[in-house]
Amino acid sequence: MKVLVDTAIWSLAVRRRHPSEDHRITELATLIKDGRVAMIGPIRQEVLSGINERAQFDRLRKYLRAFPNIDLASEDFEEAAALYNRCRGKGIQGSNTDFLICAVATRLELSIFTSDTDFLHFARVSPITLHSAEQS
Repeated sequence: MKVLVDTAIWSLAVRRRHPSEDHRITELATLIKDGRVAMIGPIRQEVLSGINERAQFDRLRKYLRAFPNIDLASEDFEEAAALYNRCRGKGIQGSNTDFLICAVATRLELSIFTSDTDFLHFARVSPITLHSAEQS
C-alpha cells in the first residue's frame, strides 16, 4: 500500500541534524526504498516553504521531484471541506491542507504517515488509516 507522507515527517527528515536516530526517519527511508511514498502538491509546498538559502531550497526541490504529485480531483476539495465541517461540529480543528490530505488518502485508500497528533482526532470522524513505523 502506498503511504501519503505528511509534512511533519518530511520536516523531521530534511531539517534535523541527526535524523537517522529517529525511528520515523528510518521508516521513511524504508518507504522510499520500497517505492511506497505518495506525494501531493500542498505537502511539497509546505516542505519547501521557509527555506531561506537558495542552494538548500534547490537541493530539496530536486530531491522531492523523485516523488511525483498525485493528481487532485474536485471531489478531494469537496470532501476536505465536508470533513472540515464534520470536525468543526465536534470541536476538532485542523488546517485546510490536513483535511485535503485526509480526503486524498480516503479516495485513493492510502495510509497517512505523520507525527501530527491532529490526525488522531480526524480519524474519529473520517475513515483514514494512519501508518506507524511499526507497520512496515
